[in-house]
Amino acid sequence: MSAPSVLIVGCGDVGGRLAKQLLVDNWQVSGLRRNTGALPAGVSAIAADLDSAQCPAEWPTVAPDYLVYCVAANQHDEAGYRLAYVEGLRTVLGWLAERGQQPRRLLFVSSSSVYAQQDGEWIDETAAAEPQGYSGTVMLEAEQLALASGIPASIVRLTGIYGPGREWLLSQVRQGYRVTEEPPLYGNRIHAEDAAGLLAFLLKADLQGRTLDDCYIGVDDAPEPLAEVVAWLREYMGVTEWSEQERVRRTGSKRCSNARSKALGWAPQYPSYKEGYAAILAGRG
Repeated sequence: MSAPSVLIVGCGDVGGRLAKQLLVDNWQVSGLRRNTGALPAGVSAIAADLDSAQCPAEWPTVAPDYLVYCVAANQHDEAGYRLAYVEGLRTVLGWLAERGQQPRRLLFVSSSSVYAQQDGEWIDETAAAEPQGYSGTVMLEAEQLALASGIPASIVRLTGIYGPGREWLLSQVRQGYRVTEEPPLYGNRIHAEDAAGLLAFLLKADLQGRTLDDCYIGVDDAPEPLAEVVAWLREYMGVTEWSEQERVRRTGSKRCSNARSKALGWAPQYPSYKEGYAAILAGRG
């Protein structure tokens, strides 16, 4: 039996980590991005701009077994999101149709921004997705495009991704960041390596013939109030001074559950922010 193949569209931080994990298991991995020089070693490069209607010359001649769409918007406004997530996906689906190719499954990487709940309630994949901002609204539209593509699809709604190079909170805590304690502002997060690990796990589960749901939330085991996370980081990093003024960067507050993914057999390498941030500060992860 030939090695399974995957095409990762948007092979950046999470996509690159996914590629490395699959290469270890001898998958054939193709990565599509503008700057292919940043692709991990062993990945077949596809240089492409999703703004272009022309199918890239390096596009696989044989349909990939799997397609993972995990792009990042270049501009953070409604037009930029629509271009990256809706029109970009539409372009890739058009290239597949043009070549008469049908992957066995599409994984579309989405965001928990599709949930507008803000009272600290627990959220799972069955919760109402009624976004109030443009990011969640556009992402939900892109999800629906993926599910209606004619390719078996699963949506993976990632929560706040952190990891090496994604260290905004660490920087803010060092600078004396203080966050509102009451009411508690629950945050959800997943280490970048675990985000990639969940995608890899789902691909392998499908390859094994296991039945996948059409949606999974990517989150660690421990949604916590942001004030508790900040307090722990202060103590861990030895920060002894912080602002007298409380700051609130967002109004949302919810706790996302990973029960569906864990029931399938997945477990995060970094089950909480403590293990994840400790690894970052130790130069690992």
